[in-house]
Amino acid sequence: MAAKFEDALDVRPLDDGRNWLVLEDFYYQTDVIMASGHRVSVPKGFVTDFASIPRIAWGIVGGPADGKYRKIAVVHDWLYRTPGLATRGQADAVLLEGMKVSGCSWWEQHVIYYAVRAGGHSSYKGML
Repeated sequence: MAAKFEDALDVRPLDDGRNWLVLEDFYYQTDVIMASGHRVSVPKGFVTDFASIPRIAWGIVGGPADGKYRKIAVVHDWLYRTPGLATRGQADAVLLEGMKVSGCSWWEQHVIYYAVRAGGHSSYKGML
């Protein structure tokens, strides 16, 4: 099976200036083996911040709402915030895989991936 996004991402910004609302169910097929299987289903109504990337880095990798990684960031947020779907390592592996699928360059993939590995522990709510 090849990793792929099944849909276009349909979101709208919330009034807080930081978060976005997913307007339609959104699906991603992954090759990463997780408790939830190989298909990640992000439901309509989920709230995402795309990626918690410092503003200073936006000029390098793109802003959270417009970077090439925006779709996989929503999937990653869902995996991080929903208990029982994936371990933190699995969720981060899905992030790296999805950035490749999205056409992010090698350095973009690794800058974002290692930043998440270094600082994402406090955001993870899934399983150990």
